[in-house]
Amino acid sequence: MKKTMIKSSLSLAITLASTQIFASGFALNEQSISGMGTGFAGRSSSADDASIVYGNPAGMSRLKRQQVTVGAAAIDAKTDISDTSGRSAGSNKGDMVPFIAVPMGFYVKPIDDQWAFGLGVYAPFGLVTDYENGFQGRNFGSKSKVKVVTFQPTISYAFNDKVSIGFGPTINRISGVLESNPNLSGITAPITGRPAGDGRVQVKGDDVGYGFNAGILVQATDTTSVGLTYHSKVTYKLEGHTEVTPGAGVPPALLSAGRYDAKLSLDTPESVDFSVTQSMNDAWKLYAGATWTRWSRLQDITVKNSGVSGGALAPRLFGTITEEQNWHDTWAYAIGTSYQLNKQWVLRTGLSFDQSPTNNENRSPRIPTGDRTIFSLGAGYNLSDDITIDVAYSYLKEEDVKVHEVSPLGQTYNAKYENSANGFGLGLTYRF
Repeated sequence: MKKTMIKSSLSLAITLASTQIFASGFALNEQSISGMGTGFAGRSSSADDASIVYGNPAGMSRLKRQQVTVGAAAIDAKTDISDTSGRSAGSNKGDMVPFIAVPMGFYVKPIDDQWAFGLGVYAPFGLVTDYENGFQGRNFGSKSKVKVVTFQPTISYAFNDKVSIGFGPTINRISGVLESNPNLSGITAPITGRPAGDGRVQVKGDDVGYGFNAGILVQATDTTSVGLTYHSKVTYKLEGHTEVTPGAGVPPALLSAGRYDAKLSLDTPESVDFSVTQSMNDAWKLYAGATWTRWSRLQDITVKNSGVSGGALAPRLFGTITEEQNWHDTWAYAIGTSYQLNKQWVLRTGLSFDQSPTNNENRSPRIPTGDRTIFSLGAGYNLSDDITIDVAYSYLKEEDVKVHEVSPLGQTYNAKYENSANGFGLGLTYRF
């Protein structure tokens, strides 16, 4: 029953279809347009602009001028759904991810030869998915909209020309809406003699959580820099409500419209990024990086609803709900290069491989993702010594995955998902 009605009530921050983003699970990578051009290889070992506030706070010591970096990444995703079957009839268009943009903004001010101060506003997690009306898998999820916005004040300290460190606390606000369209025909038909129509369950919730980013940057040789960044876990205690509208034909004695208070505890995972930047000569640089993310924190979701009433089924549907996720830790790997064509232009490219934390048993229409390969291109253009414009393009292709869903009421949904996405980035850095 738990999967039939709400796919786990306030799991809006967890059961997320992430076909439109360029990092595993429901994480976002889009905090730097210059980094996007190299596939985020060298994220923690290169300080190209103020976005280093996120990539590695220690890198602020490499920026000798006060500067602001702003930008946005737009994502256009495509999903082909095939080999479908299920107890419910419906369509499988696959166009459930709208064209969306992910904004970012950073500021760095050197204080003296050792200290620097910075600010960052960015989105570390988020998504929007919205299946068409009449989607065949609507019993297991029809719409998700989640946004996490992070504010990060940051400081860095350079011990000398070789070693620097940085630290920034993070203030993170999560909000979201989750919807599904359950059908109780399996219960109501034997009672009323006719099947029930689709209902709607909408869940809303939000919270503020706190964490930190910390890093170290080492100039190992005159041509080699090494960076290590730690992004902490963030604990949320989401509070919101579950609003239920039963489908036509459902007797009020079984289930009536209602609104219930709901709570969910959630930890977004910590991650560690290690990268190396190697200057080959005055024009060429090589980048390599690896990121480990502790998605194994997400083993299950337990939702507690209070004030449950409204028919005999309500306590069963909206009491304490536990749903298995069984996610596993992931690794992402990236290699990239840049070429300084002349004083005005730098060209970039990169290739990334990113594991998915999901498994075949628990995969759902909300998280129909597999391992990813991402190819990236980018360029930076110096309008002057003070202004740089960065552009980037990424193409993502996932391995094909299958969804097999069965509810306690007997609803089923089986499908094959083929996911891909195009990403476009535009950024501006102003130095003063």
